[in-house]
Amino acid sequence: MRIEAHRALACLLLLWGCAEVETREPPPTRQEAAASAVPARFTDTTVVDGLDSATSMAIAPDGRIFVCEQEGRLRIIQDGTLLSEPFLSVATDPHGERGLLSVAFDPDFPQQPYVYVYYTATTPRKHNRVSRFTASGNKAVAGSERILLELEPLDASNHNGGGLHFGLDGKLYVSVGDNAESSNAPRLDTLMGKVLRLGKDGSIPTDNPFYTRTTGLNRAIWAIGLRNPFSFSVQPGTGRIFINDVGQSKWEEINEGIAGSDYGWPDTEGPTTNPRYRAPLFAYGHGSGTGKGCAISAGTFYNPPRAQFPAEYTGLYFFADYCNGWIRTYDPDDGTVAVFATGMQALVDLDVGPDGSLYYLDRQEDEVHRIRYTAPSEAPTLATQPESLTVLAGQSATFSVSASGTPPLSYQWQRNGTNLPGQTSPSLTLTSVGLTDSGARFRVRVSNAYGSVLSNEAVLTVKSGTPPVATIVSPPEGTLYSAGDVITYVGTGTDAEDGTLPASAFTWRVDFHHDTHLHPFIPSTSGVKSGKFTVPDRGETSANVWYRIHLQVVDSSGATHEVFRDVHPRTVTLHVDTDPVGLQVTLDGQPQTTPWEVESVVGVVRALGAVSPQVKDGTTYLFDHWSDGGSATHEIPTPTVDTSYTAVFRAQGQGSSGLQAEYFDNPDFTSLKLERVDPTVDFRWDDGAPAPGVDKDTFSVRWSGSVVPRYSETYTFYTQTNDGVRLWVDGKLLIDDWSIHSTTENHGTLTLQAGRAYSLRMEFYENLGLATARLLWSSPSQRKEIIPQEQLRPTPP
Repeated sequence: MRIEAHRALACLLLLWGCAEVETREPPPTRQEAAASAVPARFTDTTVVDGLDSATSMAIAPDGRIFVCEQEGRLRIIQDGTLLSEPFLSVATDPHGERGLLSVAFDPDFPQQPYVYVYYTATTPRKHNRVSRFTASGNKAVAGSERILLELEPLDASNHNGGGLHFGLDGKLYVSVGDNAESSNAPRLDTLMGKVLRLGKDGSIPTDNPFYTRTTGLNRAIWAIGLRNPFSFSVQPGTGRIFINDVGQSKWEEINEGIAGSDYGWPDTEGPTTNPRYRAPLFAYGHGSGTGKGCAISAGTFYNPPRAQFPAEYTGLYFFADYCNGWIRTYDPDDGTVAVFATGMQALVDLDVGPDGSLYYLDRQEDEVHRIRYTAPSEAPTLATQPESLTVLAGQSATFSVSASGTPPLSYQWQRNGTNLPGQTSPSLTLTSVGLTDSGARFRVRVSNAYGSVLSNEAVLTVKSGTPPVATIVSPPEGTLYSAGDVITYVGTGTDAEDGTLPASAFTWRVDFHHDTHLHPFIPSTSGVKSGKFTVPDRGETSANVWYRIHLQVVDSSGATHEVFRDVHPRTVTLHVDTDPVGLQVTLDGQPQTTPWEVESVVGVVRALGAVSPQVKDGTTYLFDHWSDGGSATHEIPTPTVDTSYTAVFRAQGQGSSGLQAEYFDNPDFTSLKLERVDPTVDFRWDDGAPAPGVDKDTFSVRWSGSVVPRYSETYTFYTQTNDGVRLWVDGKLLIDDWSIHSTTENHGTLTLQAGRAYSLRMEFYENLGLATARLLWSSPSQRKEIIPQEQLRPTPP
């Protein structure tokens, strides 16, 4: 087997006590990868290998394949060869699922020589960016970067999204993940959890669906309610957009991209009949097997300029799952789904080339593959040749080829020109080679009924010596972590011939495993014998997670040894209930019916929410308080012991919390339509009506009652409204913005005493379009939040 540094195995999508595993030979290479199963007369061949943590690709009209590498290099494959010099390199953060994530071409490329990329910028804070570069041949023009879009700072390393395509309207569409904060997805004051639409120059089209309801960069929002839209595709000819949204624990979705749509995350995942949301065209569940998966990682329409596949494939949507390694087709006309190929691994992108072939990107092996249809009488051709290998005596060596042609194909391997009996597969493995095998030449003849082809010869070199030994000293076996912990890793490397190995012989990487897949966490780092990292307290909330720390050492002969250590989390059980039992709460934005419990990693921040009002058995319930004293929606760091949380509700008309609300069907507080007690003032009605009998436009609302502060200090009261608002506290007019405007935050301050009730009145009117009304507060001891129900009373003091 070839002696080489192990390439990082990492997934850009979602990924058991501690163990050390020894690998005295290098891990499997391209030659040992499992073969895929494609339909009859189709072949799957490797175009190139040797990429480094590839994330996505795009195929130019002239057939060149541009491949993004996570550490910031954009590589070009031209005529089946991976060019040594990258098209460009950007300074990026390659940790987790960040990095150089996608590439797209100007619709008139190469006449308009613009190449667009989506990557994680490092300054002033880590955030994702869309930039345009000017191409000159196979290189970007130095200094040609034009930044088109700067997204918000990142708190999490996952849920970046990163899809980038032009629509038939000439606009640039960008898919953005929710930054592992589900509440971002439905909001119009953040770009997270959205599909965005921009002009080719980064301008924002005035016909975007939320343009008049938002301000600034938020006017770029085109669709909302998405979790991690990792990829999407635009159908040539029709312009239909299919969005692949990676789900959390149950469903993977294909959504049709339609302007102004809300896809429902986090309120719903998978099939839904809720008229508020656009249901997915197709969704599949999590699990093992061809019909299941864990992450919809890629999709593309088969509408090439020249079809190479049979006619029945034209117009189909090909989509792939990362974990289960299959490609299926979806028929946009009738919704039929069929299996196309299985047996792949770590698929992260699909694309159709101008030659009509289907290309896919294998993240695990860092290869680009091509699937093509073969004619009924096509002689064999070789896509890849066997490669010369250098191994140590006693190790194994594997040679392999990739061939296409009309099946069935037969293989016959030769050593020094002589057939090797029984060696009739695409790969040849020699076990425990000796020094006498050094210098042997190996090749293979591939044949079918229409001809044959003989591969190049590959030479086997066998060296004496023993491989080195890597040992992970720290963290020790059995180490458990909590979120926020600093994990230090230390290793040693020794070799019988070289003695103690220097730091230059060490390569570390850390992967974050989740269920049956993984997320890259720390990319391969060489030249150090130790390192450390801090466990994030936000992001992935599953308890079925762990960190795998890899160490590889290499000796002077090129022999390697790799070990790893798994570090698992401390976990507890969170019990969530309501009083009365059976009502709904939310955890991390997703609705749950109580009683309910969940395993959680100690220290990970979770978001508890009380749904209010809600109806059960004909009774309307309003939130009163949480057992831990938190507001209706509040964050909790997962405690160190099993803990119960109970949301206490009261039947409407009982109790004494919230504000008295009067809803009028005119903006001047005439034509009273409804009176009720609202638990809080936290409304984003958008284009919906605020209450039965009240029109969605030109209405007004008056909230009155009292507010009881928790602390004796100066409070700041905030209103976020669209349109006019006035706020009185203790008879003092703190806010007066009685005008038509987009969503605007106003504020005023007042010194209050803890526990005392102060009169409060808020008046609001809506003119046209987006309707929002929110009332918040903060103080030196009180973080900024919606004034919680338990601090409000519907009656004057």
